[in-house]
Amino acid sequence: MKINRSHALRMVVLLSLMVSLTVLSSTMKADTGSCGGATSTVPFTDVMGNGFFCQIAMAYFSGLTNGTSATTYSPADSVTREQMAAFITRTMDQSLKRGSRRAVTEKWWTPQGANNLTLTNVGDAPQQVEFDGTDVWVASLVSGTVMRIRPSDGKLLDTWTGANSATGIVAAMGRIFITGQTSPGRLYMIDPTQPAGAVTTLTSSLGNLPAGIAFDGSRIWSANYFGTSVSMISLNPTAVTTVTTPAFNGLLGVLYDGAHIWVTGSTFGTLLKLNSDGSIAQTINVGNNPLFPVFDGTNIWVPNANASSVTVVRVKDTQGNPLASAFVLATLTGNGLSFPFAAAFDGERILITNNVGNSVSLWKAADLTPLGSFSVGATPAPRGACSDGLNFWIALEFTHKLARF
Repeated sequence: MKINRSHALRMVVLLSLMVSLTVLSSTMKADTGSCGGATSTVPFTDVMGNGFFCQIAMAYFSGLTNGTSATTYSPADSVTREQMAAFITRTMDQSLKRGSRRAVTEKWWTPQGANNLTLTNVGDAPQQVEFDGTDVWVASLVSGTVMRIRPSDGKLLDTWTGANSATGIVAAMGRIFITGQTSPGRLYMIDPTQPAGAVTTLTSSLGNLPAGIAFDGSRIWSANYFGTSVSMISLNPTAVTTVTTPAFNGLLGVLYDGAHIWVTGSTFGTLLKLNSDGSIAQTINVGNNPLFPVFDGTNIWVPNANASSVTVVRVKDTQGNPLASAFVLATLTGNGLSFPFAAAFDGERILITNNVGNSVSLWKAADLTPLGSFSVGATPAPRGACSDGLNFWIALEFTHKLARF
């Protein structure tokens, strides 16, 4: 087939027109504007010239919005409460993720099993774990030892002895305080600036079998399992006040939320808010056999061992003020929960240790989304846990190890 010059010219013009239409079509799929002296292009076709173009572009690039379709943002449309909730949740998630130590160190993974854990040999029957801002500390019940671990590699740094029945542990005022689960109970202290050796016994007059321990900025509190009591310890000089009431039966966990001390009553399945004198300000029914909870800045997460559940209790409002009456926000089940023992918070996620399931369960703290359950071995019996902001640290009672998760 022969093509004359006229036909050839027509074909060139037609091809040129097709290319122009393709480029024009491509251009129509995106709006471009200047933001801070730089040119930004978004896939939307309805925001060109909008007074909030740069804010829309920022929301799109940061992952807060995908628009109302692949090519539209619909800037004039009303925003529903559901859409606003989604915007706020995404904003929180992005802030937590990008501002975390995990983001700085590019640690985007979660260990998928026991073979992915770093293990450190610690004392016999490790119980509770604490991060002091620099090092991780673990109290071991049977060996009566307290060990300091370097978080970067799990190396054992120092060992203190003489902490008979060491159980609960808290870092406060530059010192480490440990409960001795004896009758009557004991309170030990470590000065980390001094060479390792024997712990200092501050008192042997706490309530019977103290387990959990907390600090409220002024006093140490212990939750005493036997003796239906809490003990409040003032320092310099050491003075102990023990408050007893039948409602304190089987106390284990204790924490401070910045306003109140909270304790878990394993016998009656309760979470108790305390006044400064140790009296009960509020009683909240949670699950069967609540153990060692954690506070995430807004909610308290309570693992209920015999119910294989976690009760989330709202204790602060949106401005961070204490609620006059705290309430149960949700009760979580599934996600691998099996005799949940202790909770820990890393600034973004909640970890629950499953003492019978030999696993840990993760949730997103912002919206209670389950993130999965992960094995920590065949028979380790995970107990207490804490976070250094980068990793979780888990006491494995039966194997006498501390796991970095």
